[in-house]
Order: sequence, then C-alpha cells, then structure tokens
Amino acid sequence: QVQLVESGGGLVQAGGPLRLSCAASGRSISTYAMGWFRQAPGKEREFVAAIARTGERTYYADSVKGRFTISRDNAKNTVYLQMNSLKPEDTAVYYCAADRSSSIYSGSRRGVDYWGQGTQVTVSS
Repeated sequence: QVQLVESGGGLVQAGGPLRLSCAASGRSISTYAMGWFRQAPGKEREFVAAIARTGERTYYADSVKGRFTISRDNAKNTVYLQMNSLKPEDTAVYYCAADRSSSIYSGSRRGVDYWGQGTQVTVSS
C-alpha cells in the first residue's frame, strides 16, 4: 500500500507561482510512475503531468506545457509540481497519483493504483 498526501495548495493571484508536494509513505515510489491530475467543479478529472520512475522523462497536458514542471525525489519519496504563470482556469483540486504501469504517460487514469486526497488550488483574476 502507498499513502499519498498532497500539500501546498492555496489561493494565488493570476500570474503567480505555487508549488505542490506529494509525500508518499508505506513503500518506495521508485517503482511507480507518478503524476498529477486535477478536477474542477462539474468537470471530469483530467491529466496534468507525469514523470517516469527515475525522472528521466516527463509528460504534460498541452494546457500546462511551458508553465508547470513535475519533478521527483525518490530518496525523499516525494513528487513535486511547480506551477508558474497560473491562470484562473487552473483552479481545481489537484490529485497526486501512483501508477505501476506506464498508462499514466498517455494521460490515462486507468492504470493508477493509488490516489492522494487532493489539495485545492484557487487562482484569482
């Protein structure tokens, strides 16, 4: 079992930065592809970013490419999402995900084995 706990969410003005963290416990995340999804009110949960097991490859949704950066520190069992140039449309609950398969690289939720509880990000205009 892997427990994932997100932190770092909050209220930020448009154009500002925010950094999310996802701390894992229970077992090492080094064997998992990791990712972030988000869900706005009344919308489906959507893919944001993913990172390969050793961090050598990263994947992003078109809507965040160039503004968000995903990274991981396997020694600290933690994944990060640095969000810059935030927009009001980035407002959502952000969820961390752990996936033993590689389906998360294509943005799929199908292979996700563990989810965090989510952290709210609100961007004001």
